[in-house]
Amino acid sequence: MNNIELESSFIDMIRKYERVIYKVCSFYVTDEYPMADLYQDVVCNLWKGYPVFRRDSSESTWIYKIALNTCISGLRKTLRKPQKVSVSLLEGVLMEPENMEDNIKEMYRLVYKLKNVERALILLYLEEKSYKEIAEITGLSLSNVATKLKRIKLKLREMSNIKN
Repeated sequence: MNNIELESSFIDMIRKYERVIYKVCSFYVTDEYPMADLYQDVVCNLWKGYPVFRRDSSESTWIYKIALNTCISGLRKTLRKPQKVSVSLLEGVLMEPENMEDNIKEMYRLVYKLKNVERALILLYLEEKSYKEIAEITGLSLSNVATKLKRIKLKLREMSNIKN
């Protein structure tokens, strides 16, 4: 594949999965690490890895893995303490505010209180990825994914009963 074909193929892939990239980034936005920076870092890392992408997994699995790793490692570099992100910052990215029901808003509010890895797992779960796909993306074992998701769901249930 020559450089022009490679670029064209990469641009097509980014267009196809743009919403996925934005959605992953939206879970890690902070004042210090805004959406534009996150998105740019993810696309740069995808570009760096694209020529050697072996296609052992699907494009979407590979994109999720790169996006999550980029966002999590980027936050570790720029923040010592996780910051809370207002749902209002994400309304245009995730869904229209008029269509977002109160319980969904509450769910997103609670998800932002989770640790970075927990957020990544629940995001993939909410995207209806199978446990096998989640394990592939995160590098966790299948049983570890199942255990962590069960604990995260329980944690979210407990947090929703507390009502801050």
